[in-house]
Amino acid sequence: MNGPERFADAEALDEFLAAPSAALVEYMAGLRGEIMILGAGGKVGPSLVRRARRAVELAGVRKQIIAVDAVPLPAWPGVKTITCDLMDRQAVAALPRVENVVFMVGRKFGSTGSEHLTWAVNVLVPHNVADCLRASRFAVFSTGCVYPVAHVYSGGSTESDRPEPVGEYAMSSLGRERVFDYYAAEQGARVVHIRLNYALELRYGVLVDIATKVFHGQPVDVTTGFMNGIWQGDCCDQVLRSFDEATSPSTILNITGPETLSVRRVAEQFGALLGKPVTITGEENGRAYLSNAAKANALFGNPDVPIGRIIEWVADWIQRGGENIGKPTHFETQDGRY
Repeated sequence: MNGPERFADAEALDEFLAAPSAALVEYMAGLRGEIMILGAGGKVGPSLVRRARRAVELAGVRKQIIAVDAVPLPAWPGVKTITCDLMDRQAVAALPRVENVVFMVGRKFGSTGSEHLTWAVNVLVPHNVADCLRASRFAVFSTGCVYPVAHVYSGGSTESDRPEPVGEYAMSSLGRERVFDYYAAEQGARVVHIRLNYALELRYGVLVDIATKVFHGQPVDVTTGFMNGIWQGDCCDQVLRSFDEATSPSTILNITGPETLSVRRVAEQFGALLGKPVTITGEENGRAYLSNAAKANALFGNPDVPIGRIIEWVADWIQRGGENIGKPTHFETQDGRY
């Protein structure tokens, strides 16, 4: 299921992002318990919610999908939606008790200048959730930014590497992990931390950032000259198949694509596809936030959608004036300031 040649519009893109793999359908057929997604209104949340619902339907099982966010959510067919202020412990305590929880709540953009809010969202909310729902299995979204920047020849950081977060966002992200770690080690919660680098689709993401600069004649900085990433649909698929990896004490799972991509080369590919000259600034320092996803690949196989196909889709989408949600990833950042 490598996808169409192009997407006619955002509706077609969303439909493809929601289409589950055969492996996910099979997994849902055997999964015990309901699924609740916290933070379902973010960039990745809607795709994950709708993919979970489709997989349950195709599996022919009765399993409730519950989507939760601080703001009202769309009326997704077959999905129960709940508006809940997750900063309010009493409100969290009133949430349904379910076997499987995907925790997607986090704050990154705008962290500089309002660090207190970043820490509150990334640490206090996990405390409320883990304390109230400690009987659940948690797949907790985290970030590869808790690792140090890795040399391109290293093959990327592995789950056993020591975290060395730089900046308030990365430090508070590790704080989120440590709160869940406490409840997993001391209170019996079962947790798998999903360290993600990076989810890719056509309206945002590292590839969109690079392609947009090429399209508008802006220079592409290659100081952080390498990256890896995974199609957002494949990311959702793997996360929804990761509940069996949740353990007490907690464990870690890197999710990304198997390739290490050259930012310079990707920019040149976009230049060729878009018919635009490419301006490069800076020189590669050989380091970037790179994750090694060999563990996830052994569990789930390689992502279904290859990076080359995503690059073609992004170029076509931008050339036709497709929607951009206007949230650059700042993947170039190595100083932790977002």
